[in-house]
This record gives sequence, C-alpha cells and structure tokens, in this order.
Amino acid sequence: MNRCIATALLALAPSTVGAAADPESQRKERELGAIQVTATRRPESTLDVPIATTVVTQDEIRARGGQTVMDALHGETGTFVQQTTPGQGVVIVRGLKGSEVLQLVDGFRLNNAIFRNAPNQYVALVDAQMLGRIEVVRGPMSTLYGSDAMGGVVHLISEEPSVEDADWSGGGSVRFQYGSADRSTLTRAEGKAGREQLVFSGGVTYQDVNDLRVGGGDELPYTSYSARGGNARVRAQLGDGHELSFQLQSMEQPRTPRFDELVPGFGQATPTSSTFYFEPQVRDFAQLRWRGSNPNALWDSAEAQFGRQEIRDDRRSRDFGSVNEDRERNTDTTDGFVFQAGKAIGDAHYLGWGGEYYEDEVESSRIRRNIDTGATSVRAPRFPDGSTQSQWGLFLTDDWRFGGRHDLNFGVRYSHFEASLPASGGIAGVDTDADDVTGNLSYAFALTDTVRLVTNLGRGFRAPNVFDLGTFGSRPGNRFNIPNPELEPETVNSIDLGLKVGGERLAGELFVFDARYQDKITSVLTGDVTEAGQLVVQSRNATELDLWGVEAGARGHWRDDVSWYATATWTRGDESFDGMEDPADRVPPLFGKIGALWDWRDDWAFEGYVLYAARQDRLSPRDLVDPRINPDGTAGWVTWNARAAWQATADLELALRIENIGDKRYREHGTGLDEPGFNAIVTAELRF
Repeated sequence: MNRCIATALLALAPSTVGAAADPESQRKERELGAIQVTATRRPESTLDVPIATTVVTQDEIRARGGQTVMDALHGETGTFVQQTTPGQGVVIVRGLKGSEVLQLVDGFRLNNAIFRNAPNQYVALVDAQMLGRIEVVRGPMSTLYGSDAMGGVVHLISEEPSVEDADWSGGGSVRFQYGSADRSTLTRAEGKAGREQLVFSGGVTYQDVNDLRVGGGDELPYTSYSARGGNARVRAQLGDGHELSFQLQSMEQPRTPRFDELVPGFGQATPTSSTFYFEPQVRDFAQLRWRGSNPNALWDSAEAQFGRQEIRDDRRSRDFGSVNEDRERNTDTTDGFVFQAGKAIGDAHYLGWGGEYYEDEVESSRIRRNIDTGATSVRAPRFPDGSTQSQWGLFLTDDWRFGGRHDLNFGVRYSHFEASLPASGGIAGVDTDADDVTGNLSYAFALTDTVRLVTNLGRGFRAPNVFDLGTFGSRPGNRFNIPNPELEPETVNSIDLGLKVGGERLAGELFVFDARYQDKITSVLTGDVTEAGQLVVQSRNATELDLWGVEAGARGHWRDDVSWYATATWTRGDESFDGMEDPADRVPPLFGKIGALWDWRDDWAFEGYVLYAARQDRLSPRDLVDPRINPDGTAGWVTWNARAAWQATADLELALRIENIGDKRYREHGTGLDEPGFNAIVTAELRF
C-alpha cells in the first residue's frame, strides 16, 4: 500500500458498550470526548489537546473481558497488541514496543532497568480490574517523561473512589467472569468506606485460565496459568486544598509457561526448550501522593509522589534435549520521586513545570542443576548482580492560547542518566552516563468550535538500560545474547499532522505521522555460534529507522440511542543497516474495528462489531527467522463479535460477549500463538 492510499484511509474512533445501567451518561461521554491527563500532565478534553491520544474507560476495560490489561486496547486507534505467551501482552505504538514505549501506572514508571526493547511481560502484572481508565499518547513524549517515551506513553490509571456523604457510608461489588475458549474464571471483589474527607478502598482479584481452544477446535498445550492480585488505598483531605493518599498494589502469576519456547514454531522441528516457566512473576508497588490546589506564586495546582516498585522475574528453564536445568532469580527495585505543578499566567498562558528522579537496583542469580545427578553449579546471571541505574530530569512547558483560534504548546526538558554494572561472568564492569535535551512544539488551529487542525514536532530519546548494556544468556529464536557496555542513547525526531472533530453527532480524528530514529539499539548477529548451536547476538547502535503511517477514527450517532464507531491504523517501517534497507521488525499490518451500539431502554444494551487485520508480508530479516512469525507472512483476518448487557436489577448486571462467532483460526502478526476460537464470555456483577 503506498502513501497516497494510506493517507486516504477513512477511520473511525472507538466506543464500546459499558454498563447498561446508565446509557445516557455513556452517550454524553462519547459525544463530548474523554478527559485525559497524560499528554499535558493536567486534565483537558481530548479535543482540546493538540496531540494524538487514545482513552479507554473503566466500563470499556471491564466489558471487553480480557485476560490482561493490554486486551482492552485491541483494535483501538494506534494500539496494536502483541502476545508472545498466555498471560502476557504488550502494546505496539507507532511501530515501537517494549522499552521504546513508556508505560506508567498512576504517574509512576513501570519501565525499569530490565525492560527489553522488545515484547515483554511486565505490563500483565498490573491488575486490569482495579483500573479507572487507560490513556495512550501516540508519538514522542520525552519532554514530559524523559527516556523511553519514543513511540508514546501508555498510562494505566487506577480507580479513585470517593464518598460524597458527610456521614460514614460504604459499598462494594463482586464481579465474576467465565470464558468458554479457555474455561477461564475471573473473580473480583472490591469495596469502599468513608465520608467526604476520608475514604478507604480496595479489592482482590483471582484468575484461573486453562489450556486455550483456538479456531477449528484444537487445544494448545502450555497455555494455562493463574494470577492473583490486590490493591488498597486511603485518601484524606488535609484541610482546604490539600489531599494525601497512600496506595498498595500487588499482582502475581505463580507459574506461567513460555508457549513459544515449549512448542515448535515456524521453521522448527523441535521446541527450543523442554522446560520454560516464569516462576513466579510478581509486581509490588507502594505510592504516597500529595495534591495541592491552593494557588500561590509558584502554582495553581501541584502534585508530588514517592513510590517504590519491585518486579520479580524468576524463571526455570531447560534447553530441549539437555539435562541441565537453570533456575533464575531476577529482581528490579525502583524508587522514584515525581513533582509537577501548573500555573496560569493571565488569560493566555498556562505554565507547567516539574521534575523527577528514579533509581533502580537489580539483583540477579542463576543456579544450574543436573536433573540426572542432582549436581548444582553457579552460572553467570542474566544481568550483572548489583547493577544500578538512575535518571533524573527537569521540564518546563507552556500552553499559549491566542487570537481566539490558536493554541500553541511547547516545552523543553533536560535529562541525565547513569548506569553502573559490576563485573559478571567474565564480562568487565562498566559505568556509563548520558545527557539529553528534548523538546516539543504542538499547534492547534480551531477551524470551528468543534474542528481542530493540529500538528506536532517532537524529539525523543532512550538511554540504554541494564538490559541493553549487560544481558547475558538465551533469547527467543535460538539466540544467545552477550553484553555491550559501549551503547549510546537512541533518538527520534517526529512530525505529525492531524484533524480532530468533536461534536454531538460526530467526533473523530485523522493523523498522519513520520518518525525518524537515529542510532537505534537493535540485536545484531555477531557471526558466532555457541556450543549448543545458538546464534550469538549483541545489542548495538546499528540502525536508522523510518516509521510512518496513518491513525484515524470517528464515532457518531444515527439517533440518540444508536451509535457507530470504527478504527483503522496503518504503519510502514524501513530500517537501514550496513548500507542495506529492509522492512522494520514486527511492524503491524493495517488493523482496526467497526461496530455499532444500541442502548435499548434503560436496562438493555447491545453491541455488534468486527475486528480485522490485513495480511502482513513485509518482513525484516529478523522476522524471517523468528519462530513466532510465518516466513510467508501473517494472513489477514476478520472476526465477528457481539455483546448484550442487561441491568437485571438496580444492583445486578449480567452480560454476554461472544467473540469470534465464526470460530476462525487466526494469529495476530508477531504473536507467539493463535488467538481464541469461538468464545462466550459471561459476566455477572453484584453491587451492594
């Protein structure tokens, strides 16, 4: 597909049936547009933000009945979901994934020192059931968020319950979900209690997933797993204009199989591993946050937070045909402080300013055991044990509105990054640091009260982390990674042009973007082979990358109770390496969704929609040897889906979602396993 055809694509923005109890409030939300906080670090309507954004509400997250957080983004504008193995998932934004896209949880970095610049599993350790919404900002956002925000930012925002009564009161709910394709169950119980100035809330989640039945009836082995999580929060008003909150989050997958390692992929006669389990995967998070809303000389509103996040990435693995089983223990602990403030200067300017500091420490070890003799030995760890990295930055932005129709946003940021890796496994230690100055310029012109013409210029960067600098060991696709302490940051310069519409009968957007990456960190074959026959690779600043495409969407109303929606996203990537130009890695095909929603009466809502993806046969050299990707290309597909929601009583809601009605066997491009076949998802929620 050439650029002219891509630019002409008509696409429509997402909307999904939520709770049937209040269709009128949902209709108004769909008409007026969601409120976002990520693109500007302050609440603004998506129409008034001159940046490409995607917002998924709490009702939409829960109604879609996904296994992980990322499932809520299937088919949304600009967000392609990749899944290497069950219980995991990653979103690809503007052709980038992993540590090339910054992921936040309640304003705190999920990205850490061991994040891969490839699909990884860590976002699945955020409980989707506790979220209030998901916000995606598409395009470089390093001015506000520093390293990693190259493809964009995915912000997972937890629900913040409130109580309006002056006297003590409370409530809660129990939600149960069953999916037929994997005979999965999900149970969530949550509650809150408090009064105007003090609220306690929390919940627990348990998920049990069995082996997956795909289209046509086959059942995939090594696809069962379980997960359990919980969260708790207390919010208190400390006098006029001051709020203090403290929250805890925890999520664990005790034993999750790595499907693509245990089942032969494309081009493989035998699996790569006889044993491969993430055992366990755990995320624990604590956050103390202050919000102030009393204007003074420095700010009209401000927020400060301290947080600690610990992610355990333990593994048990054994190569196919080997008697040696490795047991890994890997932990990354992140401590962070973030401050941000905003100040209106007259009627035309709104200044935003702030800074942040994060520090990571990595613990890593590996023990090898001979399963025949029981003999054990200490092996080189995946990451140098005791590695640390730190980063800090300061930013200043201005939102300047002038002339009645013009809105100019610009900003600048200074960032500093340091990493220290001790000697490990015969590899010398390394100390490295990097500095970067990033900026952005966004402009919106109001053609009418409901139509904006917008454009953005941005620069982003990503400093190499501990994973890039020091990873030692096996990688997917029969590869073995060796460290590279000489890495430098990678950078991107991006431009996009868009049209936003926000009216009562029609709302939508159309964006065309082009992003050019320099010194891109990529995994390169060294030409060596291990004794076990694995190809030796190393991360290097080896390529230049051009990614461009179209993201578009709209939603509208045929009448007050019937609405329609659709999305379409198309991306093309070209990568230059050693004077040769090839397609870029894992670039998604044209994909999206089209559907309609009928709010019937006050207690029934119906939805019908299709998800689709075109064929993708523009494959990079690495794609061609990746056992997750068919070297002949990934076939296009369309699935038909429907949902009905019934508010049976004031406190009880029942819903039925039927996915893949035609029981089609298909696979998302770059994903390690086929998608579910016919799947009936039953949900019941009781509120009290």
